[in-house]
Amino acid sequence: MRLERPRRFGDCWLASEMWDQLGFDRFWSERIDTDRSPVAFSKVLKLLTVSRLIKPSAEYFVHQHWFSQSAMDAILDCDFEIAEKNRLYRCLDRILPYKDELCKYLKDTWQGMFNLEYDILLYDITSTYFEGLCKQNPKAEFGHSKDRRSDCRQVLIALVVTPEGFPLDYEVLQGNTSEKTTLRPLLNKIETMYGKANRVWLMDRGIPTEATLKFMRKNNISYLVGTPRRQLDDYSSELSQKDWEQVNSSVHVKYIEKEGECYVLARSRDRMQKERAMRKRKLRKYLDGLEKLKGYRNYERFYKRLGALQSQAGNAYRCVELDIPGQKERIEAGEFRYHINRQKYRDMIYRDGKYFLRTNQKGKDGKALWNEYMLQCNVEQSFRELKSDLGIRPVYHHKEERVDAHIFVAFISYCLQVTLRHKLRVSACGLTAQAALETMSRIQMLDVTFETLDGRYLLMERYTEPEADQRLILHHLNMDLPLQKPPKIYSSQVKD
Repeated sequence: MRLERPRRFGDCWLASEMWDQLGFDRFWSERIDTDRSPVAFSKVLKLLTVSRLIKPSAEYFVHQHWFSQSAMDAILDCDFEIAEKNRLYRCLDRILPYKDELCKYLKDTWQGMFNLEYDILLYDITSTYFEGLCKQNPKAEFGHSKDRRSDCRQVLIALVVTPEGFPLDYEVLQGNTSEKTTLRPLLNKIETMYGKANRVWLMDRGIPTEATLKFMRKNNISYLVGTPRRQLDDYSSELSQKDWEQVNSSVHVKYIEKEGECYVLARSRDRMQKERAMRKRKLRKYLDGLEKLKGYRNYERFYKRLGALQSQAGNAYRCVELDIPGQKERIEAGEFRYHINRQKYRDMIYRDGKYFLRTNQKGKDGKALWNEYMLQCNVEQSFRELKSDLGIRPVYHHKEERVDAHIFVAFISYCLQVTLRHKLRVSACGLTAQAALETMSRIQMLDVTFETLDGRYLLMERYTEPEADQRLILHHLNMDLPLQKPPKIYSSQVKD
């Protein structure tokens, strides 16, 4: 007896089950499979999606390493031909035309599975950057990088999700696109795809313009959006006449109505303590740096160092006023002076820990609007999962269609992940999707080989028995592992 080819089975099987429960085999086989291909492209896409969920990596890594380290050959009933490098790339080239169809299909599927309501939509934008110059991709541009990689070209991803994290749509945009120009086209697209409905759009400040908000009010589209705290001064007199209402032990709110909109001022003690601690640390470092600048005599070196200090200090540098000498070759001792502007510092402290929200919704109080706005954290969680768990960054493809397809595969993987996450949440087992997959990954598959008396080989593909924590996950998901496969018999020539 020989035990050969140990490979991961449990997590691959669980991810494949999510694919099957979403009905992806039928959806994709009807669209991308052809009679001419020896391997169904729907199976190739399943391989790419499962590998992206479990071990995010490039298609070449799937071809070179991951497929042979997984039990996907047994799960898909295919040999290594499915992971041939060019076949993986050809699969990417086939899937993009069906993005919008998939989004509509998923909306209906999730609604049937989880009884979801799509009355609140969260909208935000993130970026993902490229390795290499990527000059042949018209979408790859330098822009404001949320990955702090301003040295790399990037694309933007605009995402619409529900409060539970289920995606409704996404768009891949040029890397230098202004966020303020992205919302209105997507509003029109969502209404075209799904029809008009009583939806509330939750957005962070900086995304909608005043013109867009006016358009939304005119067309009876509800919104709840963050507003820059500097606008507090415009409503200070009305807010000062209102009493604070307690939301929880840390948060209090005030609520006013003005000119057809409702405004909520929220004060978070935890956020206030965090912001003040961060400012004190940055301000102290900035002042220490300014003190050292007094010893600089070269004007060019002085200004370069000052710019670096202000960049590191964030907004804290604004409350320090500088007396800088005019441009000349040498700065004399005592010419550079600084002092803290106490009034500006007090104004900053006053805004610490405060959120300023605006909405055109009627009939909701400040507490309800605050709790609704906190759902915005879920879209940030979705981006974190796309970037960290699913490895959407960096992008190694350079062609525009391949880049979009790479993001599409990550999107499909995220759909599997959010489905698993919601199933775990419904069962109240307290596990994340990634934790469940990691636990299940310890279930391995091996080839058990016996030589028969007549010189042939009996091959049995066997997975290890689940342990207690793995059985608990299966119980919470109301799932059973498949039956062990029947043995295969090979002649000695074939086996060798």
